[in-house]
Amino acid sequence: MSKLLIIVDRISDWNAYYPSEDLVSAEDFLNRDPAPEASAQVINLCRDYKYLGKGYYCSLLAEARGDRVIPSVRTINDLSSRRMYTLGLTSLDQLLKKSQAHLERDDADHCLMHVFFGTTRVPELHGMARQLFDLFPCPLLEIRFKRSEDRWLIEHVKPVSIHQLTTPQEDEFAAALAYFSRKVWRKSRSRKRYAYDLAMLTYPDEAFPPSNKKSLENFVRAGKQIGIDVDLITKKDYTRLTEYDALFIRETTGVNHHTYQFAQKAEFEHMPVIDDPNSILRCANKVYLNEMLRENNISTPRTLCLYRDNPATLEAAAETLGFPLVLKVPDGSFSRGVHKVGTLEELKTKTDLLFKDSVLVLAQEYMYTDFDWRIGVLGGRPLFACRYYMSAGHWQIYNHSAKKISKRTGKFDTLAVEQAPTDLIKLAVKACNHIGTGLYGVDIKQHGDKFSLIEINDNPNLDAGVEDLHLGQMAYFRVMEHFFNALETARYGNARR
Repeated sequence: MSKLLIIVDRISDWNAYYPSEDLVSAEDFLNRDPAPEASAQVINLCRDYKYLGKGYYCSLLAEARGDRVIPSVRTINDLSSRRMYTLGLTSLDQLLKKSQAHLERDDADHCLMHVFFGTTRVPELHGMARQLFDLFPCPLLEIRFKRSEDRWLIEHVKPVSIHQLTTPQEDEFAAALAYFSRKVWRKSRSRKRYAYDLAMLTYPDEAFPPSNKKSLENFVRAGKQIGIDVDLITKKDYTRLTEYDALFIRETTGVNHHTYQFAQKAEFEHMPVIDDPNSILRCANKVYLNEMLRENNISTPRTLCLYRDNPATLEAAAETLGFPLVLKVPDGSFSRGVHKVGTLEELKTKTDLLFKDSVLVLAQEYMYTDFDWRIGVLGGRPLFACRYYMSAGHWQIYNHSAKKISKRTGKFDTLAVEQAPTDLIKLAVKACNHIGTGLYGVDIKQHGDKFSLIEINDNPNLDAGVEDLHLGQMAYFRVMEHFFNALETARYGNARR
């Protein structure tokens, strides 16, 4: 069992609390030799965490020794700059609106809130306290709010030292510490029947989920075979994310969406994550993708960017691309936000609607094919190859207007990667190398022996009975193996590979 260590600048800082054999001064911790047989659970309560100070080095050395420490160096750095920590605060806006009546006011324009290990004195503020702690895992936090017109905003988030606490706050802190060390870390240790724990984020009621129910079951089974306990979670489990070692998002992603917040949180915690925030950002926006593909000389249909404030770009698109042409909103998915127009009048009418939500819209050459290739790429290696055929009587794979569910998607066939054209696979892998090392689905059209890349999806379907038809359970094993290798590298470095 890991030993608990509580670090303080001076032993006298602990005078208000019961004596503890777990207590150690910062000086002693920095000078001691780490126990070779076991890592420790470290709570760093130094008076400050300034860069290259004692508190900073305590967390740095604890991490280097393989200890689990709070706050981590990442958290310390995030809290050192308002520019850094405001990145995570946007997710609290709605919660702050609901909770502002319960804030304790210093004066008419300022409020203070103290958070001890994710708890706070006012029950109505517990949800906000927990989310703040999840964003910035630090033992003691002070949050200062300021009034801006008719709403409250977070002005600063900073660590607090135990020697600055009032007597009532000392009681609150002691209770929070006891709960945290007894319940949170102990719970995390007791559930370790497997080498690692992976959270798989899902939305059970999603109309077009990236993995069907059977596929999710296959991921769970494959994880257990390789030593990963896979736990299905939903967006309500955001505060539990730090209980896991890795995150796998199996819910349609979006930048203005909780899936992106989950990905950010996982990355903040140095957890392997698919999809990572950069992949979501890069794949979600077709304007970015188009520019990236063009810069790297990757073959695509002819594409132009239409500007809301420059109507001349519409006529240029009509002249260059001809009709029919395809319009795409930057952040559409599953064929949503993709429209075919046949005349200049249709083009102007449709873009008038699309420009209400985006200043840029893509116009793309229309290339009809009976099917689109979908190449799955994982960690820079091809995973599967499928042909998705157009839905009956429609020009796209998905027909969202079809009344019957069976008519909303077309047929498919799944091949071994080795059976697909070599140039097709090379194109898909090359494109993904410019996005990241996660799991991607690359859509490509074929005319003769020529291939044109349509888009890269950061959250591709991997459904039982479709994409897994050739590999079977091995498809899921490959994904879990990818996570396992990333976790092993994070823990032991490349020496264990």
